Amino acid sequence: MSISSFALQTNFNVKNAMASSTLSDLTRVRKETIRNCLSDFENEEHRLEKVLKINGSQYINDSKAANVNATFYALDSIENTTIWIAGGLDEESDYEMLLPLVNEKVNAIICLGANNEKLIHTFGNVVDFMIETTCIRDAVKIAYKLGRECETILFSPAGACENLTENYEERGKRFKEAVRQL
Repeated sequence: MSISSFALQTNFNVKNAMASSTLSDLTRVRKETIRNCLSDFENEEHRLEKVLKINGSQYINDSKAANVNATFYALDSIENTTIWIAGGLDEESDYEMLLPLVNEKVNAIICLGANNEKLIHTFGNVVDFMIETTCIRDAVKIAYKLGRECETILFSPAGACENLTENYEERGKRFKEAVRQL
């Protein structure tokens, strides 16, 4: 089965699919059943959720990424240049592990929230453009103005919710609403 026929094509999900397929094969699940499951699987809301494509730029809601590790997999899964909307409660996060991916893929970072010092310190000299805002709607508008065709706008906070929203679901819904209002 070709990876291009998977419903979820991120590196992380391909690895999960390979492990699941191997286990299914060992338990004698029919290959056709495995193929159908992998091609029909629906992604969880707020986890690498494609929202809209506007002017050739894909907007992705990854609001569930409440830690650096989750954002690592999000950035790793994107193949083109990216504008990354990040920020949230910094719970002693180590952003250093993201440096290679940010250096390779990210043109701009929009820091969302009130506690962005560590993001700015870690990535300020790596990206071409970095700006702070405290409003999801403003972050989306800035990304829209910066975005170029075939670029990804990734909302992957890498931190828990601040006082901007109650939880990641509300945070993701606000992001999607702001994108739809562009």
